[in-house]
Amino acid sequence: MLLSLVVAMPLEADELYGAIGQRLGLMQEVAAYKWINQQPIEAPDREALVIKKAKLSGLNHAITTDSSERFFSAQIEAAKEIQQCWFDRWQKSSGPAESRDLINDVRPRLLELGQTINELLAHQVQDKTSFMSQTQVDCLSSEGQQKVFEAIKQIQVYPSRLTQIRDSGIIRIGTTGDYAPFSFSSNGADFKGIDIELALLLSEHLDTEVLFVETSWPTLITDLKLGLFDIGMSGISRIPSREEVAYFSHAYHIGGKTPIARCDNQLPLDSLQSIDQPGTRVIVNPGGTNERFLDAHVQQATKILHPDNRTIFDEIVVGNADVMFTDLIEAQLQSQRAELCMTMQGETLTYQEKAYMMPKDPGLLAEVNRWLKQIENSGQLAKTFASHLSH
Repeated sequence: MLLSLVVAMPLEADELYGAIGQRLGLMQEVAAYKWINQQPIEAPDREALVIKKAKLSGLNHAITTDSSERFFSAQIEAAKEIQQCWFDRWQKSSGPAESRDLINDVRPRLLELGQTINELLAHQVQDKTSFMSQTQVDCLSSEGQQKVFEAIKQIQVYPSRLTQIRDSGIIRIGTTGDYAPFSFSSNGADFKGIDIELALLLSEHLDTEVLFVETSWPTLITDLKLGLFDIGMSGISRIPSREEVAYFSHAYHIGGKTPIARCDNQLPLDSLQSIDQPGTRVIVNPGGTNERFLDAHVQQATKILHPDNRTIFDEIVVGNADVMFTDLIEAQLQSQRAELCMTMQGETLTYQEKAYMMPKDPGLLAEVNRWLKQIENSGQLAKTFASHLSH
């Protein structure tokens, strides 16, 4: 596997070394809390959890899991050296009478610094003089400093996203959880839907673990750019503005926008022209193609923004809005509710392709398209859609 050693400007090195120094400098406070509360310095379960989370965070910046683990393990050993030194001193004299709150005060700052370190690790430069100067902490030996610096020198980044997925054994799926039947979750964690089921099949194809990452329509592209997920799977429409920054797979569903309203609504809502009239209340979720369509085609009707796509159809049912433009497949699903009807009998006002969104990695795109072709040919794709639309 080809990996890349990272290089950067000295300013970024100063920021990185400064953050490491600040984090190690807080170990006296950690030691004081443990001393007063009679807690051991060693905490294997917590150390393992910290390293696991650090490795996952490192994937946002393409840092290899092996080099990430080496660095954070070295930093933990340095932290324990500092804490043990303070324990030894206090055993020979009076210990601290009070300490800062580890849970609510110190640990949040440690987590914040840990995030900063992870962001900067992928852009580090090897400047030992600066490192030794900025990480001079009472109770940390030069040998402890050296071990952390050596771990920094070994930081590597993945050359491609597909390499990262295969080497780390983790594929991170960005999904909104607010767009049935593709992706739905009531708590931001337990996701269900067509794309969730297909994501699990993709992870089997790649022989990886799947990790679902909650995103949103307004932040979808930003989250992709930040590296928070590898593939967006949430009924995402292929549109030019998204294609400027991302690759899209072959389309796995074709649809378009259509209106849905209460079945007993007396307003004429069977065409775009009849809907775009003063007094008609059109509800929409922000940040996605529904809002783009509304802004482009509706000028006279009243626009109502509703932030939660999970409950937006309830607003129509209770009479707080008259109509909504959404994708045909969602309208078909929601019209199974007794109160809601598609007002154009399933005709669409646009042509829209649903596809999977990912960073511009040709290898990853080719692999996803290869997998899509397999599940199309086997009938698994059609079977998955049918299972989520038949109830």
